[in-house]
Amino acid sequence: MNRMVKVLVIGAGFLRYPLMFLVMLAPLTNAEAQLSYTKGQTVAPAYEGFEVNEDGSYNLLFGYMNQNWLEEVDAPIGPGNMLSPGPADQGQPTHFLPRRNRFIFKVRVPADWGDKEMVWTLTTHGRTEYAYASLRTDYKVDNMVISSETGALGAGSSSPESRMNVPPVVRIVGDRELTARVGQPLTLVAEVTDDDLPRCSNASRCAAARAAARAAADDEASDDEASDDEASDDEASDDDASDDDASPSDDAAADASLSADASDDAAPSDDAVTDDATADDATADEAEEDTGPKLSSSAMRPPSRVTVGKRTGLHLSWFVYRGPESVDLEDANVTFRPLQVKVWEDTRTGMNSPWAPLWSSPDVPEDGMYEVRVTFDQPGTYVLRGRADDGALYHDQDVTVHVTTLLP
Repeated sequence: MNRMVKVLVIGAGFLRYPLMFLVMLAPLTNAEAQLSYTKGQTVAPAYEGFEVNEDGSYNLLFGYMNQNWLEEVDAPIGPGNMLSPGPADQGQPTHFLPRRNRFIFKVRVPADWGDKEMVWTLTTHGRTEYAYASLRTDYKVDNMVISSETGALGAGSSSPESRMNVPPVVRIVGDRELTARVGQPLTLVAEVTDDDLPRCSNASRCAAARAAARAAADDEASDDEASDDEASDDEASDDDASDDDASPSDDAAADASLSADASDDAAPSDDAVTDDATADDATADEAEEDTGPKLSSSAMRPPSRVTVGKRTGLHLSWFVYRGPESVDLEDANVTFRPLQVKVWEDTRTGMNSPWAPLWSSPDVPEDGMYEVRVTFDQPGTYVLRGRADDGALYHDQDVTVHVTTLLP
């Protein structure tokens, strides 16, 4: 049975005397016993699903759950961080940010992959866990599924704008393999283009994008109506044939039934009149007794989301994707200026995270050019990832940086 320690403070003079505690053990459910940790916990790999490419091949999508709120865990490529079958290194991260990180990397497999599995093995803090990727039908994802899973959409919801949305595109300006020195800032420049959906940052482009989305939705509706009309015509033809076969006695019975229904509609019963009067009285009584504040229907509506919530808005975030094998990044410091929007699901109020309450997206540069300065305090080779995110969909590009110590 799961148990949790409950602590009670005893005595009114707790400001003058040492605190006294009464420890009580009380049974709790599994859900109540779940705890949050800042460090020391493991990272669990996750299989997010697969995409179908135009050439018939597939992308297997992976993410992970770092159970720590603060600790960023490192796991070098090798037996403790490998994919199989195939080479151990297939583009997975070696530096793991806190909490849930979805759709972090993808592995392309051929069209004839069949019922084989790709296994990601990950060992952290002495514990090995696995993610098994397959092409089972229920694992298939598309842009709408990704938008929902990341929190931009509620489960099962959509709109013309969300269906029209495509991922932003990030382009690295300059070389993708760079050198830097410890303590000296390195400037990274990237260009981001987007369709201004699902949330618009430019009024004119927003109006054009939404007009295109509405036009596409109208075309889709027209096609559906045409299909419905064809189906109705077919049904009408079948009904005409059935009417021709009907006997006179059937027509007479139908007329009699319609007459009886009309009489019932014209003369409401006493019970109906009584019910209506009672309902009117109840409404009047409620109006007299209700002297409190009026709540909107949205305020009274129960929560409908079963997925994490995320605010939309275009932004570019840089983060460490891989660090040097010889350096524990927990003791190292990679600093980005300006501070970057978090790419992991930090749901705490006031955090610089799209999943945090009160967060608002930063301004988008007019020319789409994002500039950031990064400083390293430890030498080695780093892979930095820039993720362009419109709040629903994303696009990644990597830069490799070889950091050396300062010359004497």
